[in-house]
Amino acid sequence: MTLDPQRDTPAILRNYVPAFNPNFLGLYADADVTKQLIRDFKVSYEKIPGKTPTSYTIDHSVYTYVFDARGRLRLLMAPTEPTEQKLEDLRALAAGT
Repeated sequence: MTLDPQRDTPAILRNYVPAFNPNFLGLYADADVTKQLIRDFKVSYEKIPGKTPTSYTIDHSVYTYVFDARGRLRLLMAPTEPTEQKLEDLRALAAGT
């Protein structure tokens, strides 16, 4: 999801997102919807000025959101969480426990 819909247009995202993984999808919305998604997903972010007004970056929280087949959020995994714990949580979710 872009946190900067004014800069990160759908055309830019079409080229940027697959650079991480060709199977990834990017989420784009207008500024109002983006603000609501930021609140809903509890994203924290900060605009970091660059050398020019257009060369800024955006630092942001990084979580993995795991949803079940009904679209319910089931896991929120932090990058600092040990891999074994993530695997245990995913196995439990897959097993229905």
